[in-house]
Amino acid sequence: MSEQFESATALGSSRPLASPLYTSSVYAIPDLDSLDRIVNHEEPGFCYARDDHPNARGLAAKLAAHEGGKWAVVCGSGMAAISAIFAATLSQGSRVVASNRLYGRTMQLLTQDLPRFGVQAEFVDSADLPAVARALETPAQLLFVETVSNPLLSVADIDGLGLLAHARGCYLVVDNTFATPALCRPLQRGADLVMESLTKMIGGHSDVTLGMVAGRDVLAAEVTRAVSVWGFASNPFDCWLAERGLATLDLRMRAACDNAQALADWLPDQRGIKRVIYPGRPDHRDRAVADRLLGGHFGNMLCFELSGGREAVNRFMRRATGIPFSPSLGDTMTTCSHPATTSHRYVPAEEKARQGITDGLIRLSVGIEELATIQGELAKGLV
Repeated sequence: MSEQFESATALGSSRPLASPLYTSSVYAIPDLDSLDRIVNHEEPGFCYARDDHPNARGLAAKLAAHEGGKWAVVCGSGMAAISAIFAATLSQGSRVVASNRLYGRTMQLLTQDLPRFGVQAEFVDSADLPAVARALETPAQLLFVETVSNPLLSVADIDGLGLLAHARGCYLVVDNTFATPALCRPLQRGADLVMESLTKMIGGHSDVTLGMVAGRDVLAAEVTRAVSVWGFASNPFDCWLAERGLATLDLRMRAACDNAQALADWLPDQRGIKRVIYPGRPDHRDRAVADRLLGGHFGNMLCFELSGGREAVNRFMRRATGIPFSPSLGDTMTTCSHPATTSHRYVPAEEKARQGITDGLIRLSVGIEELATIQGELAKGLV
């Protein structure tokens, strides 16, 4: 068996241009001394794929470079990445200050699950820096925000939030999924940890379910341990696919952002449109912050509200068949979602009303098709 392995991997001076896929869940180790050196990080090697495997390690190294961090850990999903951060940093009696505009499942975790372990969360408008400062007057372990919020696209002042958090001895954690490192690198603006749902734009082809945590100088060991102990590990094949997607992230994001900006300017003039929400529009509340934070591209996500409510949304989805109703985001093709019944389905009605998540709201994940093609498909649903 060892001779077959050596023969299969004896590539001489050549090397594969594409990263190999390592499907093994466990690795053969020659003796106990080698095991000790591998576990103690004194020599390279792997033991068990739940702890680490070559595809996760290779992807993590590239993600750390993209995020401008010193380390990264790949997890089984975006929610696994968030959960790993919480498991690594929080304990009974801990307190989290969080944006009051977050992905619905993150809100569930903070309001329903963490309180069972004695962790409390206070929600605040992260765009209101004085309000954040007041919330941090009571000691907190984490300040948790999204660079661009899901679904209504508020843009967080990462620079200002980092100063507030660190003045109070608090870690700033940023969900950067909507922006991606192609538009913003929160670690270089004061964040201590950044997470991404690799399922979305970084994977880019709707065939991956993964997440990632990256950091600067702190918490690498704690997050890595949480990923292993809590079983948040990644799948080698998904890591292999995500590495391929990462290679084209910048190109795809630029093309999708250009399309999104053009659509955000075009949609207000179309029939049945009640409002359009996009950080690149001059009427967006956070346009000035977006200009500074996102470097001239404002993301591939936009929202529009139809004046006819749920029935208008149903009619749109049935007619605009070239824009699939797909409750995720980040594909190369344009897709749509309905936040009230998907990403924020389990958020209380009063909270959805406070945020402006109405029955007529559609979230559009803009792809890289020709702009005229996307406009033509949208027009079919807006008649």
